[in-house]
Amino acid sequence: MLITSRRRTATVFVALVAVLPALAVQHSARAAVDPVVRAIESNAHPLRSTEPTGGQDDLRPLGAMVNGATVVGLGEATHNSREFFTMKHRVFGYLVREKGFRAFSQEVHVAAGLRINDYVLHGKGDIRQIMDEEFQGSTGLWNTCEYLDLFRWMRAYNTRHGARLHYVGNDVDYPGDELFARVDDYARRHDPTLLPQLAGLYRGLRPTTDMDTWMQKYPQQPLTERRALAERAARAVELLRRRGADPTTLQYATFISQVATMYSHDFNDQAEILKAVQYREQAMADNTVWWSRRTGRTLLSAHNGHVAYGNSRPQYPYRIQGDLIRQQIGRGYVNVGFTFYRGAFNASPPGGGPLRQVTVGPAEPGGNEHTLDKVRYRDFIFDTRTAPAPARSWLSQARPTRDIGAEYPDEHQPIVALGTFYDIIIHLHRIHAADLL
Repeated sequence: MLITSRRRTATVFVALVAVLPALAVQHSARAAVDPVVRAIESNAHPLRSTEPTGGQDDLRPLGAMVNGATVVGLGEATHNSREFFTMKHRVFGYLVREKGFRAFSQEVHVAAGLRINDYVLHGKGDIRQIMDEEFQGSTGLWNTCEYLDLFRWMRAYNTRHGARLHYVGNDVDYPGDELFARVDDYARRHDPTLLPQLAGLYRGLRPTTDMDTWMQKYPQQPLTERRALAERAARAVELLRRRGADPTTLQYATFISQVATMYSHDFNDQAEILKAVQYREQAMADNTVWWSRRTGRTLLSAHNGHVAYGNSRPQYPYRIQGDLIRQQIGRGYVNVGFTFYRGAFNASPPGGGPLRQVTVGPAEPGGNEHTLDKVRYRDFIFDTRTAPAPARSWLSQARPTRDIGAEYPDEHQPIVALGTFYDIIIHLHRIHAADLL
C-alpha cells in the first residue's frame, strides 16, 4: 500500500511538474496581453446568457449605456441567427421593465407591423398564420420560433398589464393590403366619395396575390408603368390631404407612396439602384421616428448595416438609417452592433433561393472579431464611447468585419470601424442558426 501510495504521489508530482511550464506560459501570455485587448477588457461587462429568461442583472450596464435614449437601434451581424434574435427579446424585455420602452420596431413592411400589432395589443388573429402571410420573400428570415416567442411574450405582457406594448414595421419593400384597407376604412366612414377615386389611383399597386408573388412580379413591370403608379400613389396622398384626412390616415397613404416611389427607380442602372437604396434608408429612418413619437420609447431591430452610423460597403456611397435617425433626434438615438467569432446562420445563396444553413469558422486574424474574442469573457458588452485610449485608437480604424445579410457568400468584404459605426458592441463567441417555422 505504501509503495502504491508513493507511486501515485510521484505520478501526481510528475504531472504537476509537466503542467507548470504551461501554466507559466499562460500567465506570461495574460501578462503580455495586447494593450488593446486589455483596454477593452477593462471596459467590458460579461453576459451570463443570451436567452430571454436569463435575468436582468448583467444587462444593467447596458441600461446605463442607453440611458436617456428614445430609440435604441439593436443590430445583428447575420440576418438569421438564434442568439441575435433571443438577445433582442431579452434586451427589449429589460428595457420595457426598467426603462419604460413601449415599442418594438422591425425591418419589416408596415402592413405586417399593423397586423402583428393587432395581435400583440388585442389578440386579434392567429399569429402563426399572420407570420406565414406577412413574412415572405426576404422577410421570411423573420418567420422563426424566436420571433414567435417574442410576439407571444408581448401579447402576454399586454394581457397582464393592459395594452402597453406595440409592434411596428418601418420598411418600404411591400405595400401590404392592410394599409389600403385602413385608408379605405377612413374614406368609408368620413367621405365615401373618396372610395372610387382611391380605387382608381391604387389600381395596379394594391396586391392581388400573396406577398412573395407580388415582390417577384412588380419590379419586373415596365419602368414607365412603375413610375406612373408612383405618381398616382403620390396623388392619393394629396387627395386625402385636401379632403382633411387625419394624420394617421395620411401616414398610411404615405407608406403606400413610399413603396411605389422606391420601385420607380431603374434597377438596370447602377446610379438609380443607389438612389433606391438611399431612398429606402431615408424612408425607414423617417418611419421609425414617426412611429416612436406615437408609440413611445422604441427598440429598433434591424441588421447592423441599417442601425449603424457608417456604411460597411464604401464602394456604394449612401447614408445609413441609423445615421439618418441620429440626424433627426440627435442623442435620443443610441445604437448597438453585434459581432461574433464563429457559428451558423440561415441565408440564401447568391442571387436568391431557399434558405439553407451556413456555418463559418473562427474569425480570421486582422478582423475586428479576432481581436474581440481574445477578451477573457466569452460573451460581453462594451461601450465604444468610454473605451480607454488604446482601445479608442483601435476602434477608430476600419478593418474586415462579418456583416452577413440575406445572401451568403457576399462578393464584397464589409469594412467597419467599430468606434465610429456603433455606440455599443455586444460580442458573442458562438452563434447558431435560427429555428425556422
